[in-house]
Amino acid sequence: MPWKYGFKSIKSIVRIRLTDKEPPTTWNRSAPSEYGFYANVNPQVDHPRWSQASERFIGEGSLLSSRRQPTLMFNGYEEEVAHLYKDMDLRKFY
Repeated sequence: MPWKYGFKSIKSIVRIRLTDKEPPTTWNRSAPSEYGFYANVNPQVDHPRWSQASERFIGEGSLLSSRRQPTLMFNGYEEEVAHLYKDMDLRKFY
């Protein structure tokens, strides 16, 4: 899931199980109002505590001085993954 790098991204696959409901995860258990299933895919929808409209360049400057760039829809992987979110309202946070 490269469009969610560093954020809820898969670290390894041990088992695949198909279900008719969204399974609980570490993220949605620890902060359900902040990390919905498709959180961090639409830069026009802010996280409850920060804007997702722009992001820092990785490895450049400090947290306060690095350049920022506009965040792309699905972090730039829109062509590859948008169809996975076809019936979801991406204007909602959760």
